Amino acid sequence: MKYVSTRGQAPELTFEQAMLTGLARDGGLYVPAEIPVMGHADIAALAGLPYEEVAFRIMRPFIGDTFTDEEFQGIIERAYAGFGHAARAPLVQLDQGHFLLELFHGPTLAFKDFAMQMIGQMFQAALARSGNRVTIVGATSGDTGSAAIEAFKGLEAVDVFILYPHGRVSEVQRRQMTTPPEANVHALAIEGHFDDAQARVKDMFNDFEFRDGVRLAGVNSINWARVLAQVVYYFTSAVALGSPHRKVSFTVPTGNFGDIFAGYIAKRMGLPIDRLVVATNLNDILHRCLTSADYTPDGVIPSISPSMDIQVSSNFERALFDAYGRDGAAVAQLMDELKAGGFRVSQGAQQALREHFDSGRCDEDQTRATIRRLRATTGELLCPHSAVGVHVAEQHLHRDVPMVTLATAHPAKFPDAVEAASGIHPPLPPRMADLYDRPERLTPVPNDLQAIETLIRERIAP
Repeated sequence: MKYVSTRGQAPELTFEQAMLTGLARDGGLYVPAEIPVMGHADIAALAGLPYEEVAFRIMRPFIGDTFTDEEFQGIIERAYAGFGHAARAPLVQLDQGHFLLELFHGPTLAFKDFAMQMIGQMFQAALARSGNRVTIVGATSGDTGSAAIEAFKGLEAVDVFILYPHGRVSEVQRRQMTTPPEANVHALAIEGHFDDAQARVKDMFNDFEFRDGVRLAGVNSINWARVLAQVVYYFTSAVALGSPHRKVSFTVPTGNFGDIFAGYIAKRMGLPIDRLVVATNLNDILHRCLTSADYTPDGVIPSISPSMDIQVSSNFERALFDAYGRDGAAVAQLMDELKAGGFRVSQGAQQALREHFDSGRCDEDQTRATIRRLRATTGELLCPHSAVGVHVAEQHLHRDVPMVTLATAHPAKFPDAVEAASGIHPPLPPRMADLYDRPERLTPVPNDLQAIETLIRERIAP
């Protein structure tokens, strides 16, 4: 299995190389050169299997000879051993034909744990074999950072630096990043918003002297291994609802497009997905682009669903790559136009996107109302991001096709917003009950590449 860059100028890599590299040297994102397809019988055979076995069968064709079957099975078992639900990703029925996929039973109570726990185990196995050491740098709008720190803390071959927008994440999200005592993890509070943090991470990857000097690796959703791990729960939920004998649709609250792109990969693999619905909050650039073809950032608006407060959706580049017939030069041109202010998707590419994706928008009042209403009608207490997904999903229900909305975080990660909407203060699980009592350790940093690179050089282990 080989991986190619969305901008067409970087060398093809193996799975292990793409995983450890993260961002391609031409600035693009790695995607598989070909998508393995599963037959009807192979998908049907997933019914009733443990989550770990499904993960092995779905992911195995993508990893080539990076790990033996035995090694990979061990990686998967360790990755999900710390989850708080035996089903890992249980389904809950909200209404006739509408289901909630709970993705918040991992160590940090967010869907990012599914991929980050997996990638942490894969990194550890690969680095132990090679004897190399890497510096992981990531940007987070709230959940990726805590999931990365949880996955990599204490590992001898890794230093982890996470940039998060100062004052723009929830207190629980912040404390999950700033309270781990392990010396190899560093929470950096950048002045600015998530797009600033993400831009500085990409700048570091494009500074090849720095990148090579500190052996930079990335675990944001720019890393293909992150997307691959998220493909699995599309299969487990769809099969539970009758696939491959019936179609299923999915609504995904998203800002960076990674989680819904995983659904697109599942569809390309042969899972009979009817529609993939992009659910956005006030920062609705993806919805605007899918409906008007215009992708012009107009400023990040802080919201009660902060993990979606994004205007530059990195993984959208992967979808554009396919929509433009895998023309790397065309994608590179779009990304240059984005740097200059924005771009328009061509008519043919827009049509290709709309073959797979629908979209919708949910404002703050609608988010609060959805939290309040779902509590009253179903007993479910939603986090604001999941509420955005449910609201948009309800506009796209079809009588003959079940809809699955992805619940991306536990309500306790956003207690103030949930309490304001529902009157209920969601408690943390017992294993995290002392989170507010743990001492914090963080470093404020300016939105300046040189200053951040200097700090990282000073902090990495000799």
